[in-house]
Amino acid sequence: MNLSSFLPITDPTWIFLGVLCIVLFAPLIFNKLRLPHIIGMILAGLLIGPNGFNVLVRDDSFELFGKVGLYYIMFLASLEINMQEMKQAKGGALLMGLAVFAIPIALGMVTNMYILGFSFIASLLLASMYASYTLISYPIVARYGLSRLRCVNIVVGGTIITDTLTLFVLAVVAGTFTGEANVWFVLLMLLKLIAIAAAIIFFFPRIARYFFRTYNDSVIQYIFVLAMLFLGAGMMELVGMEGILGAFITGLVLNRLIPHSSPLMRRIDFVGNAIFIPYFLIGVGMMINIRVLFNGGNSLIVAGVMVTTALLGKWLASFLVARTYRMTGDEQNLMFGLSTSQAAATLAAAIVGHGIVLSDGSRLLNEDVLNGTILLILVTCIVSSIVSDRASRKLVVSAAIDDMPSSNSSKKTLLALANPNMVDKLMDLALLVRKDDSKIPLSAITVVLDEDKKLQAQGTKLLDSAANIAASVNVPLLTKMRLTTNLAHGIIHEVKENDYREIILGFHKRETANDSFLGNVLPEVLNALDCQVVMARMNIPLNTVRTIHITFPAKSEYEAGFSYWVEETARMSSGLGCKIMYHGHPDTMDKIKGLLKGFPPIEASFFETDGGNDLKRLSKIIHEDHLLIVVSARRGSISFRPSLDHVFVQLQRDYPNTSVLLIYPNGYKVEGGETH
Repeated sequence: MNLSSFLPITDPTWIFLGVLCIVLFAPLIFNKLRLPHIIGMILAGLLIGPNGFNVLVRDDSFELFGKVGLYYIMFLASLEINMQEMKQAKGGALLMGLAVFAIPIALGMVTNMYILGFSFIASLLLASMYASYTLISYPIVARYGLSRLRCVNIVVGGTIITDTLTLFVLAVVAGTFTGEANVWFVLLMLLKLIAIAAAIIFFFPRIARYFFRTYNDSVIQYIFVLAMLFLGAGMMELVGMEGILGAFITGLVLNRLIPHSSPLMRRIDFVGNAIFIPYFLIGVGMMINIRVLFNGGNSLIVAGVMVTTALLGKWLASFLVARTYRMTGDEQNLMFGLSTSQAAATLAAAIVGHGIVLSDGSRLLNEDVLNGTILLILVTCIVSSIVSDRASRKLVVSAAIDDMPSSNSSKKTLLALANPNMVDKLMDLALLVRKDDSKIPLSAITVVLDEDKKLQAQGTKLLDSAANIAASVNVPLLTKMRLTTNLAHGIIHEVKENDYREIILGFHKRETANDSFLGNVLPEVLNALDCQVVMARMNIPLNTVRTIHITFPAKSEYEAGFSYWVEETARMSSGLGCKIMYHGHPDTMDKIKGLLKGFPPIEASFFETDGGNDLKRLSKIIHEDHLLIVVSARRGSISFRPSLDHVFVQLQRDYPNTSVLLIYPNGYKVEGGETH
């Protein structure tokens, strides 16, 4: 029986199985070869495609999932951007975008006109192909945890500038040969582009913020994000631009609403890297036809000039930006690797140019250019993957990514769970303030009276819910139910036995008017333990918080846990992408500013006070979408003052609808176990 009689495979079931096998085995094989598995995806697509061994048909699924994968790459890249660092690097992104556009186009115009002998308009279109780039190797950078480096943010930010200009050139050139291109055509195209981008920037965050506050179901939230992604891409296609621009802008405006450590972000990342992005890469490989380069003619010469010009132009642009911002050689190489790969916009320009028939019957871009484009895509994707992988490996072991202090990296955190409605909110808070590179698992405990069987069953459900959330973000969580005759003693003994340095719990719910705001548990916990205690009341999802206000008493800098809560709140601001406003004594402010110099950039404002109880003034400026963080102090500590005893009443009276964190920093342990 001739095996070729069964090829190519056209049955959707077997096509999908073939794709899954490639997604499964390509990383395993290419990891052993010490090559990026992205190359394996592309080469596998080349081998099994119609231009290789013709194993699979490039059916509609590759068109659909391939387009989704391309949008996903752009969307993930913009979601991963640290917006605070992006604001500081916006000059670099602008320079990178303009350099990557201008230098390859200038080189391309020279080589296309004087070496290849093309006309001015054909040379311009071909040169614009050298300028564009697709972030094919971005998953490599993300896998190494380098997505928030300044050089990466510059390249990712430059993408939108470069691809916008490239696709704009493509639209104008295409309009020239349809009789539409003139000054008004160009102006109208520009106005439509600005209008669509403005609509996405203005409406999408407001719609998303309302949706996330209203619906907490993880599946519904994921589908909503996908819908917003394709709506943004579709709107951009309506005005004649590529959907990748809409996908990128949508990711930018949803960036701060989808924290990097959130379960939603992990779901988006997982589905994209498991299905959609591999489909796109395999589809790119299936379009490559190596044999056409050896069919005679000028194909190899044209391809060689195209590849050389594109690589040289991108290297010169990366060199210019790196020298301007005094970057290391590894950072320059990473920028070069990320900006080198070409796929979507390049192929679109080649197909459009090849489809334009001139008056003499020839095509604007001939077969040689189309064949050269295929080799250009293959070579640049391979070079991009190898260079990005090697640069990332070097940066991982260098000081270039050591931008956070590690003094608190060994802190162990315990979540005390009691209210089913607070489990997801406390977990979100713990994941947000947890360091990304921490190897220490989180811990969750529910303490119940040993004779209450109903509460024991409820406690089991609480711990299961917390474990599911932790598993969804691949964070280890230790759970434990503790039976006791005294709730406070159960928590205290758990903390002491396991040396926890932070405990997070929800606000006590008052049952009667005479009931203590703190309940019976917290006062005993504060007196017996020296660890940091955080009480949380979250009335809105954390990812919808727009501003953080933090107030602290004078002399807070002398407390044992000062640097710890400063680091945690700064990490919270960075993770949420929102601004943080400090309210406190000037001396304490100076210490905070000093600590923040070792952190990634955050948008911080400082308002000097006398360091007393500032809650009355803050109640006039805090809105429902703000988060109030009150740093208090234990009795007997150096920063304690009597006005702090009134904090509990004020929070209930003046902030009934405000999300609040009440922090008692680490205290100094003295003889006898009493904490001050």
